[in-house]
Amino acid sequence: QVQLVESGGGSVQAGGSLTLRCTAESKIRFDEMGWYRQAPGKRREWVATITTGGLNNTAPAVKGRFTISRDNAKNTVYLQMNSLKPEDSAAYYCKVSHWNTHLHYWGQGTQVTVSS
Repeated sequence: QVQLVESGGGSVQAGGSLTLRCTAESKIRFDEMGWYRQAPGKRREWVATITTGGLNNTAPAVKGRFTISRDNAKNTVYLQMNSLKPEDSAAYYCKVSHWNTHLHYWGQGTQVTVSS
């Protein structure tokens, strides 16, 4: 089992910024690391993902405001969130995937609350 340690969530006003961090406590180099979010009463949705080589994709709803990055040496992925909106409020979950073994792991979630 791989433990993912998430941090950086919190409460901010609209227009503010937060940076989420997720570290995989493992020697495995995960091919893809990313972030998903889930608001109360809604399905979990993809936010952004990034590969070992740095190829990244971001959901249209956050494109231009959120930036995903990773530090392969630290097995860590970041999500820089700027210009936050109330609709960004959700529990944010880190997910890491190893393609060859088809294994993936989820973090415990970190709450982001944006007030208007």
